[in-house]
Amino acid sequence: MSLGLELWLAGWLLAAAVMLGLWLLQLRTRDATLVDVGWTVNLGLLAAFYAVSADGAPQRRWLVAVLVGAWSVRLALHLLRSRVLAPGQGEDKRYAALRERWGERAAHNFFWLYQAQALLDALLSLPFLLSCLDPQSRLGPAALLAALLLGISIAGEWTADRQLLRFKADPTSRGRTCRAGLWRYSRHPNYFFEWLAWCAFALLALPSPLGWLGLSAPLLMLFLLLRVTGLPPAEEQALRSRGDDYRAYQRSTSAFFPWFQKEGPA
Repeated sequence: MSLGLELWLAGWLLAAAVMLGLWLLQLRTRDATLVDVGWTVNLGLLAAFYAVSADGAPQRRWLVAVLVGAWSVRLALHLLRSRVLAPGQGEDKRYAALRERWGERAAHNFFWLYQAQALLDALLSLPFLLSCLDPQSRLGPAALLAALLLGISIAGEWTADRQLLRFKADPTSRGRTCRAGLWRYSRHPNYFFEWLAWCAFALLALPSPLGWLGLSAPLLMLFLLLRVTGLPPAEEQALRSRGDDYRAYQRSTSAFFPWFQKEGPA
């Protein structure tokens, strides 16, 4: 078995072990919200694990650890503050709805949901592993461009998150849709900038042997955001809570990729 495959399988086991611990915790708390934080932290742990265990050029391994670590820490802290530690937050509505729908099978089904998150961590970590296995010691233009793109991604997502939190903190915003700043050009700018991070990780891996395989990460993330866990549930919840105001926002504003509004906000 090659070193790369051994490390990937070991990384998957590491992610699965973390998710097992979080699943056991939610059995006691009956709150699965922390799984989102665990998913993010796992990716940072996998990057660090590959950086320490792989045999690629040290410069590349530590660049992966620093870049992925910075992304993971920022997103994990944001999720922790906004979804877990916020006063009166309770269980995330998505997981509360699943718990109610599953009834007596909730514990069993949540176990597999947590392990599916671990597998997703392992699949998305492929660019990290490929970069850490790269023997080239020289950091070329792709690495520098990846670092720049990741910086733009983190700054953009942080800005979008702050703008939305500031809007929600205003009591007059109840029942209305945020159209401030980046939210004027995309209905989900936070998801767009999150996807840019995965483009950066794929770009970082591209010069590596078999580096083209790292392109699977942004493609998979784009599919999940557009069709599964990102836009569909967010749009449904927004329509339930904001109705016609959000329908007007849908007509005027790009769903994902930032673009100029089709018409003035309602």
